[in-house]
Amino acid sequence: MFVIANFIEAVARILDIALTVYMWIVIISALITWINPDPYNPIVRFLRGATEPVYRKIRRIAPTNFGGVDIAPLIVIGVIIFLQYFLVNTLHELAVRLKY
Repeated sequence: MFVIANFIEAVARILDIALTVYMWIVIISALITWINPDPYNPIVRFLRGATEPVYRKIRRIAPTNFGGVDIAPLIVIGVIIFLQYFLVNTLHELAVRLKY
C-alpha cells in the first residue's frame, strides 16, 4: 500500500504547487490591469490567456463587476485557497493513513 500512498502524496504535492503557481498568475494578471499594458506583449497575452477562460466561467455564474471593480480574481483566489486547504490536505491525510 505504500506505493499507492506515495503516489497520492506526490499528486497532492504537485497539485499544491500548481495551485500556488496559478494563484500567482491570477495575482499578477489582476495587478497588470491597473496599468495599461501593451496587449501584444507575450507576457500579457500569456497572463490573459491563462486567466480569462476561468474568469468567463465565473462571470457566467455570478455577477462580478461591482462599481467598476471586477472581483473575479478574488473569487478564483478564494477557490484556489479552498482547494489547497481541503483537497490537498485530504490527499495528504489519505496518503498518511494508507501508509500505516
